[in-house]
Amino acid sequence: MSSLKQEIAQEPPFSSVEEEALLNVMRTSDCLHRTFHLKTRQWGVTSTQYNVLRILRGAQPHGLTCSAIGNRMITAEPDITRLLARMKASKLIKQERDKADRRVLWTHISKDGLTLLSEMDPVILAVPGELLGHLKNEELTELIRLLELARKRCGDPQAPVSCSGNHNEEGVACAAGGESKA
Repeated sequence: MSSLKQEIAQEPPFSSVEEEALLNVMRTSDCLHRTFHLKTRQWGVTSTQYNVLRILRGAQPHGLTCSAIGNRMITAEPDITRLLARMKASKLIKQERDKADRRVLWTHISKDGLTLLSEMDPVILAVPGELLGHLKNEELTELIRLLELARKRCGDPQAPVSCSGNHNEEGVACAAGGESKA
């Protein structure tokens, strides 16, 4: 019996080797994400909030728009606007309207956000080694290659994420009501 079948207490065989592989990837992703999330919770932020802070630190001094942050996220966040509002209330980010186009809202990491990241860095930077350090470099390289190959069937990983959370049938970000944004 495969390890995954034992972990999820599944009696019948998987319908295909593809199903078993997909479920293994999903189970492993969840396991790694939960472990990472527990590390970030020590500072009172979620792994998603940490990801936003990391993205904004890299975008200094210019900052990013909501959709640009969404495009850089490791995991898709359906309501980035609300996430950013919570982070702004916690004083981890600051936002300002574009001087030329008042419809555009620029988001920057705040001094508090930078201080938090500098406190988190030593612990967070050790996580990949803790979770994957038991694998040899050749195994890690092969794992990366296989994951990138598997992701090719997922459509466009850089497809825009809607700041309103709305998408039309083709997955295109749209305004409320289903019309595509131009």
